[in-house]
Amino acid sequence: MDTGNCSAMNEFIFVGVTNNPEMKVTLFALFLLIYLINLLGNLGMIILIRMDPQLHTPMYFFLSHLSFCDLCYSTAIGPKMLADIFGKDKSIPFWGCALQFFISCTFADSECVLLAVMAFDRYQAISNPLLYTVNMSSRLCSLFMAGVYMVGTADALIHTTLAFRLCFCGSNEINHFFCDLPPLYVLSCSDTQVNELALFIIYGFLELSTISGVLVSYCYIILSVMKIRSAEGRFKAFSTCTSHLTAVAIFQGTLLFTYFRPSSSYSLDQDKMTSLFYTLVIPMLNPLIYSLRNKDVKEALEKLISKSCF
Repeated sequence: MDTGNCSAMNEFIFVGVTNNPEMKVTLFALFLLIYLINLLGNLGMIILIRMDPQLHTPMYFFLSHLSFCDLCYSTAIGPKMLADIFGKDKSIPFWGCALQFFISCTFADSECVLLAVMAFDRYQAISNPLLYTVNMSSRLCSLFMAGVYMVGTADALIHTTLAFRLCFCGSNEINHFFCDLPPLYVLSCSDTQVNELALFIIYGFLELSTISGVLVSYCYIILSVMKIRSAEGRFKAFSTCTSHLTAVAIFQGTLLFTYFRPSSSYSLDQDKMTSLFYTLVIPMLNPLIYSLRNKDVKEALEKLISKSCF
């Protein structure tokens, strides 16, 4: 189109989760509770891992960063979404929209890669338990995390640059509760084919590579577990992976449904419900999954509570 007809967009306005007055109180209370559990759970997990020396292992090092990613991308979205439920001014500046998307995309993509790294960590712990801390040294773990955040930042930077160079010359009302790519593309009067192709290729490669990494790691884990003679030993070895497998299935499954379903079945209202799940519910579930199914975390928490009470 002629870029001369494209005026500068100063702000966007969110439609929000719902416009039904009868639902607002219920939804606000529910989402506030979910966000507070998310905040307390992830912050608690980070603090607990930092304070307890028994949790200073590669597995819990990565788990603390998983909690950090969950905390960052949910906080980039959650408070604004809660404020907009009752707020009259649901606007967000153009640069604020770009910043919100960049932060949420950075940490969501970092979590995808981190889950694959955590699968490799579980493989090292089960296949070489005696050399686990040697093979997964603190330097290697730090390099892994540097790579995780570099991938997330680079991916977010590409999508943010492409999306916010588009021309928005019509309505500035986003049918969503945060700045995400599909509802922004709907508002644009520019050709978004390049953006959609980049989204498909980059996210497709990211999902394919991370899911493949998880699957390959677990193939080797299963082979290692099958070599254990006792049934109790096999159960104990594989039980350490169930929390991670649950987190991978929930998070990756939701992202695949959100960004890779056929365009004919795409609905912005349906997308809002799916986005609520991976921006608020999954970050709340992760610390619960890892704490309720993890003996070490339970013992560390009990020890911290008993010290505090004493």
